[in-house]
Amino acid sequence: MNHLDRITLEPGKRGGKPCIRGLRITVYDVLEYLASGMTEAEILTDFPDLEREDIRAALVFAAERERRLVSIPPG
Repeated sequence: MNHLDRITLEPGKRGGKPCIRGLRITVYDVLEYLASGMTEAEILTDFPDLEREDIRAALVFAAERERRLVSIPPG
């Protein structure tokens, strides 16, 4: 499964931010919930439209984005 297939970009939805499967839940939302200490189970309970693979997709998306960032060499 390609997790990135679950990430959608729509100009008119949530300001064009990457969302999960066309829902109004952004990748950032999911990452923020995880960073705040919510468990996967808690997120899935609070947001029944989300699936476990959606959370994985948000993590893969963030990892891919981080990998593409350019590092600044030490000065």
